Amino acid sequence: MGKISDDQIYDWLQDVKDPEIPVISLVDLGVITRLDWQEEHLTVHMTPTFVGCPAIDYMKQDVIDVLHQHGLQEVDVKITYETSWNSNMISDQGREALRKFGLAPPPKHNLIVDIDVLEHATCPVCGSENTQLKNPFGPTACRSIHYCENCKETFEQFKPV
Repeated sequence: MGKISDDQIYDWLQDVKDPEIPVISLVDLGVITRLDWQEEHLTVHMTPTFVGCPAIDYMKQDVIDVLHQHGLQEVDVKITYETSWNSNMISDQGREALRKFGLAPPPKHNLIVDIDVLEHATCPVCGSENTQLKNPFGPTACRSIHYCENCKETFEQFKPV
């Protein structure tokens, strides 16, 4: 197999979806942080959204399986915490996928997340900013629960981290 570009690898990895939010790829979620080639061997570096993520082994195997399907046999995935993951790493395409899925995407921030950032979410149903934080603890560690005063819908927000 000839030299494969990193862009091609990232394109193939678009098929690897987050197990909890299956509309967003690990690439768009920002957890695939680096590719390293040593001759024909590829190491994919991955930073989970939080330490202790219960789906990390599943995601690692999915990355390997997708790359094997494309003919790359010498592949491994290295979990790294060299750079902490934060919600600013979610691509614009990923933010739109979250919104269409019914999750308010996290606002971009300057790496300081205060209560004001957590309390305000744009409703993914009607687009209103007239919303209230109902519970900072959603069904998973990365979600909070909000209520829209305009369309009267309860929705979840992917928390800014």
